[in-house]
Amino acid sequence: MNGYLEIIRPGNAVMGVIAVILMAIIGEDYNIPIILGAIAVFLAMGGGNVINDYFDHKIDVINKPNRPIPSGRISLQNAKIYAYFLFLLSIVIGFIISYLVNSLIPAIIVIISSILMYYYAYKLKKIAIIGNISISILTGLCFIFGGFIIGLETFNNNIIITSLYLGFFAFIMTMAREVTKDMEDIEGDKTEKARTFPILYGLKKSSYLAGFLMILASVLSPILYFNGIFNFYYILILSLAIITFFYGAYTILKDQSIESAKKASKLVKIGMMIAFISFAVGSF
Repeated sequence: MNGYLEIIRPGNAVMGVIAVILMAIIGEDYNIPIILGAIAVFLAMGGGNVINDYFDHKIDVINKPNRPIPSGRISLQNAKIYAYFLFLLSIVIGFIISYLVNSLIPAIIVIISSILMYYYAYKLKKIAIIGNISISILTGLCFIFGGFIIGLETFNNNIIITSLYLGFFAFIMTMAREVTKDMEDIEGDKTEKARTFPILYGLKKSSYLAGFLMILASVLSPILYFNGIFNFYYILILSLAIITFFYGAYTILKDQSIESAKKASKLVKIGMMIAFISFAVGSF
């Protein structure tokens, strides 16, 4: 894969795009503003991934030596310029969206998200819990961004409220995955003197936190059916996500090895994808 495509981690960036598309499905709106919103999210998240690799190039020599920067396929200077370009392009698109929906809120969300992604990569990532919270907020903002675009365009406050609910659940699920990822990367993070939760408080306590978050997401998510946001099909598909989250919690609580953390992280990611599908199907 081309280094400049690989470094934006298209698979991860698409997760944010999926959140916007889900809001389009739920709001039954496929007009230009929401399409531009999906593009802005992809570019901003791509820029975030690039700047993250820029600041993490020493850690990646240990943890991910095949990535574009540590493998020498992209220079540090070019990576930084590339990240700035992606951020700037996403902000420009954010202002175009704001013009179309007659509100500065979409542009403000893109600007805040871009700044937070940069500062996360630069400093917050190395601070226990704060870094995890930052990236989880960014995931939740993808739903909220899509909800505000549609809500402002169609004058529908209900879709904005729904996006806040979904953003909250995305926040919890992402927090669970972030903690397991920190457990997975603990050796490389130690060499950079990072102050992640697993380094400060140990793998056992980290597993408790990750497991609790997975279970919390499982227990609370049916609320979206009981308060009338989604239909019964949501519960049917969500049950698969709940099983996946519980298995992820069991995996990490039983064994705190790096391999177990990798497995739990993958399970959370699969559970999130299933949950996202349930959001879409449950809105029909």
